[in-house]
Amino acid sequence: MAEAGNQNVASSASWTSFIKSISSFNGDLSSLTAPPFILSSTSLTEFSSYWAEHPSVFAAPASETDPAKRALLVLKWFLTTLKQQYASRSEKYGNEKKPLNPFLGELFLGKWEDEAGTTELISEQVNHHPPATAYSILNKNSGVHLQGFNAQKATFTKTINIKQFGHAVLSVPNASSEGGADKYIITLPSLHVEGLLFGAPFIELDGASYISSSTGFTAKIDYSGKGWISGKKNSFTATLYPSGKEKEVLYNVSGQWTKAFEIHSGSAKTNSAKNLVGTWDPEQTSPSKLQVEPLEQQHPLESRRAWANVASGIAKGDMTFVGQEKTKIENAQRELRKKEQAEGRKWERRYFSAVEGGDPVLAALGSHAGLDVNGDADKTGGLWRFESAKADKVKDEKLSEEQKAAFAQEVLGQ
Repeated sequence: MAEAGNQNVASSASWTSFIKSISSFNGDLSSLTAPPFILSSTSLTEFSSYWAEHPSVFAAPASETDPAKRALLVLKWFLTTLKQQYASRSEKYGNEKKPLNPFLGELFLGKWEDEAGTTELISEQVNHHPPATAYSILNKNSGVHLQGFNAQKATFTKTINIKQFGHAVLSVPNASSEGGADKYIITLPSLHVEGLLFGAPFIELDGASYISSSTGFTAKIDYSGKGWISGKKNSFTATLYPSGKEKEVLYNVSGQWTKAFEIHSGSAKTNSAKNLVGTWDPEQTSPSKLQVEPLEQQHPLESRRAWANVASGIAKGDMTFVGQEKTKIENAQRELRKKEQAEGRKWERRYFSAVEGGDPVLAALGSHAGLDVNGDADKTGGLWRFESAKADKVKDEKLSEEQKAAFAQEVLGQ
């Protein structure tokens, strides 16, 4: 117990020192190295799983035939993901740690098995400079498929501000739709870190994000931070309207993205018990558990296997060991990039490809969601889309233990 107390005191002193070191800093935080004591043992590639930890809510739009109600169900699903994506790692607010920066090619694979059937997750680090993660999530029963990519840029001006780049595309099967599926393009909110000076950081969302559909509806979500309207942190308001007609509100949603929210028909000024059409309380619905293969069965590129030594060091509080293990991976990656450059080749992505010549869904819907035809591709190393042919190719790949060891040595220095 005394040792744990000493570690806490040391971490507190180190945190204070770190805050002092950045308190006068302005600019891109990528030029700073985070001290090991504020590192999480979780890599950013795992964050893709937060999109679908309620598979039944994720798949629900496929069962709705009315296009406006279907768009509302998509909005509801998106709102239910926010707590998982931005607060599930710091439930008590003040435990937010810096996730591990993925290496190029890093994978995180898993699946959910529940009442919605099987929902498969594929997450891959598709770019390193700038860093970008792509993901594919498919509910096999309904055919609902989410694919997307994102990158983040952090700057410091009194607090850590994080701008997210990239977008997601949701495909919902619809027999009456041209091409057999409705498409929804989804943008990402900006965020900043509160509680830094007190050594108890937590994430707050700000600005607005959008969901625009091929069926002619757009949702706008406004994040009001500490709640200048309600006086509560994590407050938001959202509206669903015919695309291009923002004042013709069909539904509105309000509440806290970490807690409960209510869905009403019409505009917010008419809200009452009579036009309440739905609610959500995360306390009443536990997330489904993601299943991941045991470490020994994982590919060397899979996140938890690749970072196992680093995670072990963080758990033990052995920051010297953490630094050594991180350096092994970083050095091996640098050598591999040099080798590729010398041989005139590039790292082959296993599941995703950068689209050349534009994307039809982005071209059709991007303007309603505040995206241009490039979709932030210049800030994410490409416009990344899932390639089912690539996925089929690697699905049955089996590496011997010798092959795994040789691969890990070359790519990760392990």
